[in-house]
Amino acid sequence: MLIEPGLILELLLLGTVAGFLAGLLGIGGGMMMVPFITFILNARGYPADYTVKMAVATSLATICFTSMASVRAHHKRGAVLWPVVRAMAPGILVGSLAGAQLAVALPGKALSIFFAVFVAVSATQMLVARKPKPTRTMPGAAGTFGIGALIGVISSLVGAGGAFISVPFMTWCNVKIHDAVGTSAAIGFPVALAGTAGYIWAGQGLPQMPPGSFGYLYLPGLVVISAASMTLAPFGARTAHRMDIQPLRKVFAVFLYFLAAYFLLR
Repeated sequence: MLIEPGLILELLLLGTVAGFLAGLLGIGGGMMMVPFITFILNARGYPADYTVKMAVATSLATICFTSMASVRAHHKRGAVLWPVVRAMAPGILVGSLAGAQLAVALPGKALSIFFAVFVAVSATQMLVARKPKPTRTMPGAAGTFGIGALIGVISSLVGAGGAFISVPFMTWCNVKIHDAVGTSAAIGFPVALAGTAGYIWAGQGLPQMPPGSFGYLYLPGLVVISAASMTLAPFGARTAHRMDIQPLRKVFAVFLYFLAAYFLLR
């Protein structure tokens, strides 16, 4: 299957920026990838009720690869709390599978509105710096499972890696920001893997799907974006350990407000 050069360039640019942000801020890039993949598919005349769900599925699939590239870089610097990852993983898997089925059942317009509201809330979290009580720590096994399930459900709905919840939550529990970012990068893999599987299963046999689709997964987007994002994610991670990333989070938050407005107006 041939892909037009213009589409390849658009996907490469998107993957490059998303990969760098994944390493820098611990995000999987979904909050940026979903609106732009939707825009790319809509511009080529694909059914509007499919494009948002395809964007979410493709975003989740690319996070599988971006997360691996990012977490290796953070692990080398001792910034991944593996006990936290192992405790959250079961809840994440359950929540991600359930969230994918819920997203597929929703109309495309409803999913777009949910995504826009969610992005605006995430941007607000980035702008509001709440200082936790010094005595607050991570919860026990049951609480960590519950947080993991919540991350999984919402991540599958919006095509993100879960850092929008896990980074603020861990810093609220007095985890250092760089450790929270590194741990969130590792959490992104089970989120993305389970969510992608759910979208592939739910999208089988649908009519009028774009060429190269596997369920709701858009394979050309997965291949091109993943190649670019995996290349740039380690550079973003190294940059994160050399600088204070809090000011950058605020700049990115403003950018997210614009994306949320685009989805609501569209």
